[in-house]
Amino acid sequence: MYIPHVLGIFTENNFKIFQKMTPSKNTNGKVSKDIRDYKIVTLASHTALQILKGAKDEGFHTVAICPKGRRRPYESYGVADEIIEIESYEEFYKIDKELSEENAIMIPHGSFIAYLGHDSVKEVKMMYYGTRDILEWESDREMERKWLLNSKLNLPKIYKNPEDIDGPVIIKFHGAGGGHGYFLANTPEEFYRRIKDHPDLKRGYVIQEYIVGVPIYAHYFYSRLTGELEVMGFDKRYESNADSIGRISAKDQLEVGVETSYTITGNIPIVLRESLLPQIFEMGDNVVAESQKIAGEGLFGPFCLEMILDPNLKFNVFEISARIVAGTNPYTNGSPYTWLRYDVPMSTGRRIALDIRQAIEVGELGKVLG
Repeated sequence: MYIPHVLGIFTENNFKIFQKMTPSKNTNGKVSKDIRDYKIVTLASHTALQILKGAKDEGFHTVAICPKGRRRPYESYGVADEIIEIESYEEFYKIDKELSEENAIMIPHGSFIAYLGHDSVKEVKMMYYGTRDILEWESDREMERKWLLNSKLNLPKIYKNPEDIDGPVIIKFHGAGGGHGYFLANTPEEFYRRIKDHPDLKRGYVIQEYIVGVPIYAHYFYSRLTGELEVMGFDKRYESNADSIGRISAKDQLEVGVETSYTITGNIPIVLRESLLPQIFEMGDNVVAESQKIAGEGLFGPFCLEMILDPNLKFNVFEISARIVAGTNPYTNGSPYTWLRYDVPMSTGRRIALDIRQAIEVGELGKVLG
């Protein structure tokens, strides 16, 4: 069943009025198996459009929590039944408790983690899709590296000291920042010169071997309900002047003195060589199995392995994102891989909603909440 489309600005003053119009909470103290008694909520950024569209396609009532001045896309595309505007991200917690009383289920994404912080996410009162305990492993690069190494993946070399730099390296800052601030260096001297542009180093950073090859971002989905891993698709990132600089000749690059940056501006879909898919599945299986040893019930829902495929067709994994990634956005209507498996357009956003719907209908919602 699809709920009628309603739009409007919802502030702290009129939010309680609207609550009277929303689906009722569980009756008689029992957990409802009717999806009309639940809401799907996400922060209006990152992958919110496909999350909300996918939730509506599965019959859910949808809510976009929108920073003031950013509501236009969510109105235009009609994906939100409610748009709740907030002045700042600090106001999120003012509406968190009220939404939790309306059986709201929060779907996290990169912007949600980046703006609230992984520690604050643990305090969210709404039901939360995914494993909160895994966020600490994702946000700390040393813990993340331990997780990936124990999953038997190939990883680039890490330099503990800038003085040890003996070839091209990339300096990455901790947290979900969309590549902002990353830079290359070839020598200790170049590192110290460029790090001066980043006086606030509280985020922490890692000095990682730079491997020349094709960036591949593999999108996965693991369901605790079915116990099955799915490969949803692949993308590569369009990264600020790191990609656009290729339009300039080497001579001109040297003359203008452009220093490469890696802020992500968009995503490009990729269809991988079919012979590489068995490795993709094996890596995903290993990551999920290891996560079940280190963090509660383990990783489930969407996640992404970020890697470089070198000329020898060897995957070198440099990062994991333990939630939906923006690289799934080109596949709002599904990817070539989801089309092989499903008879309807299946984005990662819709796959999340399907997982939640199936969990509600069989009375096992707890299996998909962290």
